[in-house]
Amino acid sequence: MDRRQFLGRPVSAGLALGGAAALQQAPSAYGQRSDLPPKFTPSAYTVPKSPNSAGLTPDYFTYADNLVIERNQPGKPHQGKVLAAVQAHSDDITLFCAGTVAKLIDEGYTGYLIRLSNDEKAGKTVGYGVVQNEIDNREAAKALGCKKAFSFYYRNHRMDDCAAIEIRQRLIFLFRLLQVNTVFLMDPSDHYDENPDHLVVGREVEAACWMAGTGGGREYPEQLKAGLKPANVREKYYHARAPQGHNLVNRIVDISSYIDQKVRANVANKGKGPAGDNGARLRQSLAKQGKKLPLLGNDDDTANFQYVKHFIMDDFRTLGAQFGLEYAEAFRYIGPEPEHRQIVNKYVEEHAVPL
Repeated sequence: MDRRQFLGRPVSAGLALGGAAALQQAPSAYGQRSDLPPKFTPSAYTVPKSPNSAGLTPDYFTYADNLVIERNQPGKPHQGKVLAAVQAHSDDITLFCAGTVAKLIDEGYTGYLIRLSNDEKAGKTVGYGVVQNEIDNREAAKALGCKKAFSFYYRNHRMDDCAAIEIRQRLIFLFRLLQVNTVFLMDPSDHYDENPDHLVVGREVEAACWMAGTGGGREYPEQLKAGLKPANVREKYYHARAPQGHNLVNRIVDISSYIDQKVRANVANKGKGPAGDNGARLRQSLAKQGKKLPLLGNDDDTANFQYVKHFIMDDFRTLGAQFGLEYAEAFRYIGPEPEHRQIVNKYVEEHAVPL
């Protein structure tokens, strides 16, 4: 993935948003939706009105007609739930959905960061990429509040040469071990993603979500005999560089309260990506020319933070502004399907009569 254009175009240009007509067709109350998560409250979601897209071309995102905005929830409504943020490379989650991951963890989730590659092909220091990116992955997990980071160490940009069934089995094992409820993943249906690792990881995460639970049957019975239990992954946040066509964005997440946490997670990626220590490098370069940029402050830590927040997060600020938010992230979200047993029990309770 070319991190210079991590959203499909130059970072400084901002997101181009559209779909105003689709937004006007949105339902009037989120509470009517069948995929309302069990512990979520309708007040945490609002149906957006048509955003102000003046000055932006209307061809970047395609919105579903049930688009909703997910906002902060008080307390710990997700206490006891577990999320897995799965990425091919050490900067995928941090760039695209770190704000939402941090938000859900703050609201009670236990979070885990799972990286599948060894990132050998990426790194600012030649020959040091694997080591530096391993460190970065752990530090990014800490910045997001994750309990632990895992790495599978597959060859970078060569995962389509790996056995899909092995990748899937390892994910199933972790989902069961950690009892994952919710996943973040790159959308494997994104036809505009040139990076083969993203598509491989997305496909295998999808399959593992189903096979790890009761829906996929008793897959890998040796895991169950060893004491693991099925994990029913019922929520998925899909992210993509350029969602188009059937990859409809149906969820905008307000990350305004978590933007600094997202910035710190990106600063942690020093070995690769558009963030890391680029602010310090720019500050040092200007100093050699007898110049300074007030935005970057007077030390390297401030320079890195301000560089990422001002430049790299510009797309997410532009996205949020369209919905009256300071910063936002966009997803194709799939929530829990209705539990048929609950439907049957409710019907029986309402309609059963004495013999």
